[in-house]
Parts: sequence; structure tokens; C-alpha cells
Amino acid sequence: MSGGLLVAGTTSDAGKSVVTAGICRWLVRQGVKVAPFKAQNMSLNSFVTHEGAEIGRAQAMQAQACRIEPTALMNPVLLKPGGERSSQVVLLGRPVGEMSARGFFGETGGAGETGESGGTGESGGAAGASPGSRLRGGRQEELLGTVLDCLAELRGTYDAVICEGAGSPAEINLRRTDIVNMGIARNARLPVLVVGDIDRGGVFASFFGTVALLSPQDQELVAGFLVNKFRGDVSLLEPGLDMLHGLTGRRTYGVLPFRHGLGIDEEDGMAVSLRGAVRESAVSAPVGEDVLRVAVCAVPLMSNFTDVDALAAEPGVVVRFVDRPEELADADLVVLPGTRGTVRALEWLRERGLADAILRRVAERRPVLGVCGGFQMLGEHIEDEVESRAGEVAGLGVLPVRVRFAREKTLTRPVGEALGERVEGYEIHHGVADVTGGEAFIRDDEGHGLDGCRVGQTWGTHWHGSLESDGFRRAFLREVAAAAGRRFVPAADTSFAALREQQLDRLGDLIEQHADTDALWRLIESGAPQGLPFIPPGAPA
Repeated sequence: MSGGLLVAGTTSDAGKSVVTAGICRWLVRQGVKVAPFKAQNMSLNSFVTHEGAEIGRAQAMQAQACRIEPTALMNPVLLKPGGERSSQVVLLGRPVGEMSARGFFGETGGAGETGESGGTGESGGAAGASPGSRLRGGRQEELLGTVLDCLAELRGTYDAVICEGAGSPAEINLRRTDIVNMGIARNARLPVLVVGDIDRGGVFASFFGTVALLSPQDQELVAGFLVNKFRGDVSLLEPGLDMLHGLTGRRTYGVLPFRHGLGIDEEDGMAVSLRGAVRESAVSAPVGEDVLRVAVCAVPLMSNFTDVDALAAEPGVVVRFVDRPEELADADLVVLPGTRGTVRALEWLRERGLADAILRRVAERRPVLGVCGGFQMLGEHIEDEVESRAGEVAGLGVLPVRVRFAREKTLTRPVGEALGERVEGYEIHHGVADVTGGEAFIRDDEGHGLDGCRVGQTWGTHWHGSLESDGFRRAFLREVAAAAGRRFVPAADTSFAALREQQLDRLGDLIEQHADTDALWRLIESGAPQGLPFIPPGAPA
């Protein structure tokens, strides 16, 4: 077995994902063959691997930090919320059902304190088994064998496996069925590093309380702490770290400073409110005389909102998330993003007056782009007996497209051509589009339509990630600028892949420069120190 580590957190959004990616990038730069792992992820942002498996985008990003291709082994259980109390369960990359939180966790509890480790599922199957073969009763603990098999396979292949927890390991209502925090740490004998976000405040109480609410057996594996997002003079923090060591017998492995622009591939669009959030390039000034303003409708159950990160990476493109019709008035491009609830999102657009604002834009020939669920909403008609079970629903009627939801989910990594440029993307959808007019948005090498539709200045596509193709993105923005009457010029040398690599290197730099890497490597290689003290009261009986 290889070395291993579980990166846990005091809360959701403490920085587990980026710290895991940073450790992975630091290790691979040392010549270590490393892989990421997250047993169970709750996220509306997902990715499709080359073998056609759906996993969390955070794990795909962490695999990139390791300089390896992502696989389903790295995220065997993915929960995709369809509302406050239910989720679709994706097991080993394939959807296997929808279930309530109580059905997934059993009688002892519903969703976790944070929601990140909560969810639903009708899942099952060890690696290599059929997806529905193990979880007849829908109980989460039945998945433990599956995730342990996946972890064992990775540990048999790589020098080190860096695991990410979910929510907090001290969610005492979920400990009995936990498969992603101390449950997997105990079974795989992984040392645990607890990350705390000091920018939120209360980090010392959070560190102490996290350990003190764990059982003696779990506490044996908690090696220490990592402070994230610190601003100021570290010497002022050191007395507190010394006191924390005295109280818990556990050291702090590093203090990472606050850095802007490192929140890449966030996991949970439900937990993080993007209302009013603005994304733009912090690196370069605009090339042309004008900027382009992009308004993204922050629809319910928004999924893969990371699609617009490639737009925000372009100098002179300002991306903001909006939920009011008046916020579309000055936008040069309006984006309807993907969603896990197409019909619900369509109702939301109508209730808020956004649907009428979009229709006015279309009539004025002002640019609109729909991606996946957004593409479906722009169509004429939706027949959904799968996702919402709403039956027949009228779309916005902008594009000549009729959508029927199939029970089988499309999961592919297609390649094509659009606007004279090569395009790569990935598809994750139940909706099947029948395009009856307009022109194909994306074509194959012979000019035959592959996906999507364009009518005037309205575009729609099922392909996520297409804007990461640099040539296509620049061609698309030139069209948008011309239609909007903006003197915007896309930068000739913006490479989204290179920018992502730079971000991952910055994460590796944070670990290398601000963590005790010698102690961290000993932890990964040898496990938690022996003789760590028990901190009362421990887990409730």
C-alpha cells in the first residue's frame, strides 16, 4: 500500500478541495506518483472522464494537479441535488437512482450539518460490479466496501493518495454511516489533517471542537491542523497555535496566507450564493477599447457554472451572476447555464420576469447563449417524465428545438468544429434535443451538425467546457462584440489551460512555502503519530 492522507475540514468550504490540490501538485513536483480521492461528493459541478464516467469537477481538477487523467475511482459516489431533500446518486460514474436524504442515511439522520456530506442515493456495487447490485436498501453504509475497494486500487497503483473529506468529520448525527470522513480514515488507517478557514473567524474553537467530538478511536488518527486564508503577521498567530498544541497535543502543519483567485472549480452551487458575484481577469488589461459584460442567470440548481470561468479569464470580459431582469439591460451577452432542474429553472425565469427580458433581447437581436439546461429552456417544447415529471412544458420558444428527457443519461467527451475553430467539450444530460430548424452550432469535420442550434444572435449547445477551447472562445467573443457594437478585442495569447496550470502551481507553491513539508511527508508516509492524547468529551454515546 502507498502512503495516504485525509484532508478534512472544520466546515464546508474551509478549503479542503484546494488544499488537496495543492498537496497533490507539491508532491508531483517532487517526482511522487500521486492521485486524489473523494469517497462521496455532493456537487452540481461535474465532469466526464475519457471512459464516460461522471465525477465531481473538484476531483477532475485535483487529477490535473497530479498530472494524470481523472477516473471514476477518484470519486466513486457523487450526489447531485435535485432539491433540498433529494439527490441523484451517481455510482462509479453512472446514475443509479434518486432518493431522499432519509432513505440514504437511514433512521439516524438526514443531511449533514453543512449539507456537503448530506444527500441521497439508490446506489451500490463494488468496483467492477453492476451499479445497482449492492444497494437494494438504499443505505449509505453499504457503499463502504465500494469506496474502500476504489481507494485500495488507487493505493496499489500510486505512491500516495490524497483523500478529501466532506463537510466536517464531527457531524455526529452521521458518524454511524460515514464513508467519506472518519469512516474511511478508520478503515484505511489514514492520518487526518484538519483544515480551518481563519478568515471566517473562530478557527481555534473549530479545531478544538472538531477533535473533542470524535471518539477515542477516531481521535487517534487526527494528526493536526492546517490554517487556511490567514491575513496578517503569522507571529501574532503563533501563541494561539502553541496553546492549541498544549490543549490537544496536536501540532499545526502550516498557515496558508489568503490569496485571491484560487477558488477553482467550486463544488456546490447550492451552498454558495453567487448572487452578485463578479469574475474577471486579474492578470491583464483589456486589449480593445471596450469591455464585454456577461450576465449569467443564477438559476435554481445551477450546474457546471464553471463553464463561464473561461470567459472570465479573457482580459476585458466581466462576468457577473444575476437574478433580476434589470440586470440584463447593460449586458452584452446573457448566459443561461446548466441546471439540474430545467423545468424548475424555467418557472423561476418566468416568475422573476427574466424570461420576458430574455425574449426582448432576442427580438432586438442581442446575444444570448444557452448551455445544456439553458439550451433546453430556449427551445419550443420540453417533455419531462424523468427529472421533474412535469410532463409537457412550453419552453421559451426562441430556438426551433423540442426536448424529450430520457432515462439514460448522456455522458460523452465530443470533439467538433464551430465558427471555424476546433471545439472540445463534455455532455452530461438526460434531455434529448430534436433540432427542427436554424443552423447547427457545432459540426463535425465534414460539416454535418453535431450539436446545438443557432438562430440570429441566439446560440444553444449541450456541450459543457466548449469555451475552454481558446480559438473557439475568441471567435465567439468576436461575434458577440460585433453584435453588441463593442470595440472589444479578445487577447491573442490567452490560454485557459495554461492559466489553470498556473493556478495549480500557485496552490503547490502555497504548500511548499507555507507548510512544514517534511512533517507533511512523514505524515503521508508513516501515518499519524503514536500516543496522541484523547480530548474529552468525545463522541456522544
